[in-house]
Amino acid sequence: MMELLQDPAVWASFLTLTVLEIVLGVDNVIFISITAARLPQEQRRSARMIGLTLALLVRIALLFSIAWIIGLTAPVFTIAEHPFSWRDIILFLGGLFLIWKAATEIFAEVEGEAHEEGVVQATFAAVIFQIVILDVVFSLDSVITAVGIADHIEVMVAAVILAIVVMMIAAEPIAGFVEAHPSTKMLALAFLVMIGMSLVADGFGYHIERGFIYAAMVFAGAVEGLNLLRAARRRKAKTPPEMT
Repeated sequence: MMELLQDPAVWASFLTLTVLEIVLGVDNVIFISITAARLPQEQRRSARMIGLTLALLVRIALLFSIAWIIGLTAPVFTIAEHPFSWRDIILFLGGLFLIWKAATEIFAEVEGEAHEEGVVQATFAAVIFQIVILDVVFSLDSVITAVGIADHIEVMVAAVILAIVVMMIAAEPIAGFVEAHPSTKMLALAFLVMIGMSLVADGFGYHIERGFIYAAMVFAGAVEGLNLLRAARRRKAKTPPEMT
């Protein structure tokens, strides 16, 4: 252990992997926040913490099953001369689920579904179940990334734990901001649709760099931030008309 702590290469891989795990976990945090919003106010924080804790446990369990993870990348059948592995199948199905979930939420927002009605329709167990499904998909992608960057299981586990802790701290303000600004929720849902499409594409062997998706969403988020700032300044500057 002391040899690892004294090795600069280990620290470099740890920091790199931690940053990547946080970046890859952004979509997970957004999904958990939006899904938990279907619950009563007093249950949302518990759902977010349980969801991220389960994500941590799933990722650590997968890290200690590296041999099995590597086996998931082996082809199991071929369609039109394209080999499909269990990883491809999981990413494809997870992408479809994410698109369905985001599209359902977008439909509810556009059609003006009452927020209270949506809360009644969701149960704590149903929300946790949906979070677990996406945790497995996102964790699989995360663990494969970790295996490709770090050589030591201790470094991988430490990076995953630190990344999840950061996400736990960020989950509350992210959820509060999305709930307070409906337009940002629509952007977040569009972001999830894009991630879902990238997972489906990965399932068919067409890898789309997440950096392109994140760059597009950062740009859209910056524009939305300017719109929110403008709206806030207009409300502040608004004064009653003077009496003549």
